[in-house]
Amino acid sequence: MFVLRVLLVEDDFSLFNEIRERLTQWSYEVYGVRDFGDVMGDFTEFKPDLVIIDIQLPKFDGFHWCRMIRSHSNVPIIFLSSRDHPTDMVMSMQLGADDFVQKPFHFDVLIAKIQAILRRAYDYSAVQSQLKSWCGATVDYDKNSVENDRGRIELTKNEIFILKLLIEKRNKIVSRDEVINSLWDDKRFISDNTLTVNVNRLRKKLDEIGLGEKILTKVGQGYMAMEEDQF
Repeated sequence: MFVLRVLLVEDDFSLFNEIRERLTQWSYEVYGVRDFGDVMGDFTEFKPDLVIIDIQLPKFDGFHWCRMIRSHSNVPIIFLSSRDHPTDMVMSMQLGADDFVQKPFHFDVLIAKIQAILRRAYDYSAVQSQLKSWCGATVDYDKNSVENDRGRIELTKNEIFILKLLIEKRNKIVSRDEVINSLWDDKRFISDNTLTVNVNRLRKKLDEIGLGEKILTKVGQGYMAMEEDQF
């Protein structure tokens, strides 16, 4: 039986034990860090399928470790924090996190988010093995990358999922609700602002290879992936 591994970076040991116990009941293998000054050491050793991380941590904050993880891996990341300022949520998404859960939280909500993220990160990648051509670039759904003669960019699971959805309906408007429902399964668990952050981050990365302008925002309607000479 395949067991999904979760690295839980939480310095409140009472909360850590509670979350570990609940996740273990759902058949996840939960691992905690031994040294908050060397989270990457535990990440490298444990090779988790998902990282859940607090913002306020000893030595370095969660944003620091999110940057470090993203420089090495596209593993799904969920921030779990009592901080509720919008800038914290926006910052987490800009750094490549997949979701943000505010403390105190209902455990059923956390489980729903974990299941949705893992489902699209791993079930999705398991059935998508083909390469897709778009605007002269090769989109690799397995490797979460886009490459053309100007270079190659790496995308997060959210970003490649959004791009895939838009490419499948290229030259047509995809509503914000459709993207949210497809990406997060249930829009009650996600903010509208989070989608905006993800799309803006995707467009910024595509700018690096000259494709950012191909993702259009249709105010009040949604988004569109443009491609000429398709008809």
